[in-house]
Amino acid sequence: MKLLSILTGLAILDSGLAIPYSEYILAPKSRTLHPVSVHNTWGPVTNPSALLTTSSTSSPDSNTTTTFHSTSSLTYDFGLNIAGIVSLNTVSTSASNQTIGVTFSESSLWVSNKSSDATADAGKDEILWFEIEGPGVVTARKEKGRGAFRYLTVVYEGTGSIEVGGLEVHYTAMPHWEDDKLGEYTGWFHSDDDLLNRIWYAGAYTNQLCTIDPHYGDALVHIFQINASVSDATNVTWWSNYTITNGSSALVDGAKRDRIVWAGGKFQTLSKYMSIAIPGIVVSTNDVVSVENSLTSLFDIQNPSTGQLPYAGRPFPSGNISYLRTLWPKYKLALHFSLSYIDSTGLMNVTSPADWLRSGMGGHNIEANAILYHTLNQATLLASVLNDTSPSISYWSLTASRIKQAANALLWNNEAGMYIDNETTTLMPQDGNAWAVVSNLTLNASQISSISEKLQGRWTAFGAPAPEAPVPSSNISTISPFITSFELQTHFLASSAHTALALIRRQWGFMLTSPLMTNSTFIEGYSSDGSLHYAPYANDARISHAHGWSTGPTSLMTFYVAGVQVTGKGGGEWRIKPMLGI
Repeated sequence: MKLLSILTGLAILDSGLAIPYSEYILAPKSRTLHPVSVHNTWGPVTNPSALLTTSSTSSPDSNTTTTFHSTSSLTYDFGLNIAGIVSLNTVSTSASNQTIGVTFSESSLWVSNKSSDATADAGKDEILWFEIEGPGVVTARKEKGRGAFRYLTVVYEGTGSIEVGGLEVHYTAMPHWEDDKLGEYTGWFHSDDDLLNRIWYAGAYTNQLCTIDPHYGDALVHIFQINASVSDATNVTWWSNYTITNGSSALVDGAKRDRIVWAGGKFQTLSKYMSIAIPGIVVSTNDVVSVENSLTSLFDIQNPSTGQLPYAGRPFPSGNISYLRTLWPKYKLALHFSLSYIDSTGLMNVTSPADWLRSGMGGHNIEANAILYHTLNQATLLASVLNDTSPSISYWSLTASRIKQAANALLWNNEAGMYIDNETTTLMPQDGNAWAVVSNLTLNASQISSISEKLQGRWTAFGAPAPEAPVPSSNISTISPFITSFELQTHFLASSAHTALALIRRQWGFMLTSPLMTNSTFIEGYSSDGSLHYAPYANDARISHAHGWSTGPTSLMTFYVAGVQVTGKGGGEWRIKPMLGI
């Protein structure tokens, strides 16, 4: 990788050019989208490619229509993962009161004329049917907008025929941006490695797809009702119309599902996806308003008595001190809640199993304590920004010091060169070891180097496994792009940029180029053998292929490879220190 190529991207920030490196930007130039190719057909279909360019509102002729005969269907490929509301223009039918339907899939693996991929814990989502009473345009209701799909299948199950003169999708992601400016980024990345460039921009686009109209959130409409024990969950109903935040946009966990700001939906749980998504947004679109809407929604559901609050990621460099000041009392109350779980060992004793869907969370967990240590240090910095000198601030610093001392005394395995998950197990997790380095819980550089080397030694051909999330009844583990993003940072902090870049190429390169992926956005998780099975779910079809927590390389390549780091509040001070790898 050449330094000149990286710095070229930085120089263009001041050049006044409208859209640098637009060949890599995946955001559409218009909200009106058409498929780019025919993926496959079932049954008799006349002129299947006609709908590739015609819109639902155009005046069709015999050369620009597609006719479906008897039982038939046709799958279109949009070339990348998109989101939106479908419209069809029917020209004629062989009989009155006909129906035509569509199904959706992010992965080619779940393309079907019987169902869409899934949002529930079992089964597949039902076909979206349109009643055709005569010629004209039919459009799906807003709550039936699909949050993410690359493939759209048009389904006809009649005995006659139906002629369609137009098909289009109204793109609904980034609802607060102007229709023709979705690709106008405020930050860019460029190197002489085409794959790394594509990965950076795919991460930026994934976060855009995960930015939605907050009035159409929450795809978990059957939560706790349909699960793996429901064997006959066919034709599962689906929709998204739950208001999850105030404002006109919100950053959510996944585009197809869950479409929630955890815990901004119906119930409370822990959330960490913002710790990866927010930095990626800052370096690409700088869509601070969507981030603020989502963060505010988390504080809005804080328990006012105990201060309990879901983990919501690290501060971001917007310079909005008034926003921070508004939330500061709630932030301090939330931190007080976490500190109440520290016991006589000096470590937090975790009593909830809720985490990022790994197994075995609890006790004096290294990941949880590293995160608490990191949060205490970040809180101390925020207090200095706000000139808060109350006694609790010095207590935070003292507590952080005690956590660091206790974690290394109780959980560091010097012989193995890694941290154990807790004192009751020999498991050495990916998440806790990576977080120990990222949070600076380690005592010396040799620990950092050892953790980096040991994590690298676990890699499979498809990426970095998380042994704390094993696949049941197998000898393989989960690969979590979310947790691996912290492993990437670990390698950079170990001054091993070449290791981090090798992992980006291996894991994110696989996610970007596999024929079973979207080739445009990053999946929630998969197995260490490369199969599209994510251990926490029994239903493989529900895996999200556009998840903000999987976009780590977008910010990390900016911060470490290009070396552009904000060191002062609100972007007032910067440091430029590239780390070149091969």
